[in-house]
Amino acid sequence: MAPDISVVVLCYKAKEGIIPFVQRLTSALATATENYELVLVGNYNRGDTADTTPAVVRALAETDPRIKALAMEKRGWMGWDARSGLDIATGRVIALIDGDNQMPPEDVLRVYHKLVDEDLEIVTTYRKKRADGIGRVFQSLGYNLIFATLFPGSGVSDVNSKPKIMRRELFDKLHLTSDDWFLDAEMIIQVRRHKARIAEIPTVFLQSKERGSFVRLSTILEFVANLTRARIREFFIRP
Repeated sequence: MAPDISVVVLCYKAKEGIIPFVQRLTSALATATENYELVLVGNYNRGDTADTTPAVVRALAETDPRIKALAMEKRGWMGWDARSGLDIATGRVIALIDGDNQMPPEDVLRVYHKLVDEDLEIVTTYRKKRADGIGRVFQSLGYNLIFATLFPGSGVSDVNSKPKIMRRELFDKLHLTSDDWFLDAEMIIQVRRHKARIAEIPTVFLQSKERGSFVRLSTILEFVANLTRARIREFFIRP
């Protein structure tokens, strides 16, 4: 029997910090169902011997048959990691969240209940409160403004926020290809194309104490270039 929910957790360089995150996540999920699946994506860079994440996620998987561990040498960035985890998720509902403790793992339960209770196809979050610095706040505002201008009516005000959760039937319609940080936007663009029933709930976004941000100026420029190309492609695509 397929799990009620699969949660793909992006654990890049989370190291031992992923352990309490998983503990909180499983405790939250257990209040809704025991039939869940966790996919811990601990992919690593070649030659990075200081990153203990692969060993940590493998050890967690050995403690519970409901946990799967992915620990492959990276061939891309966030998008590639996310797709590698989503590809092996088997649940009737699929959630995606970062495991860096910036977003509460209990949010997975909140979006799950919203999805089920209101018969939606996808639910995501928006970061109502942020503690990751004024610079990141303005970057995000600018990016979301550009997205809303190019893709009006998406139903999403904070494209990169997680967790995102969707029904298997919707996920199977998507054709995600991004290897980089554009994966979140690509997902919402395709969801918009299918006119899926969507909703957002607020969340709190904390500052990461374990690691710095991976977002650089080049990442922002890449976002804008990807959005422009995606907008052009939309003119030639039919649902």
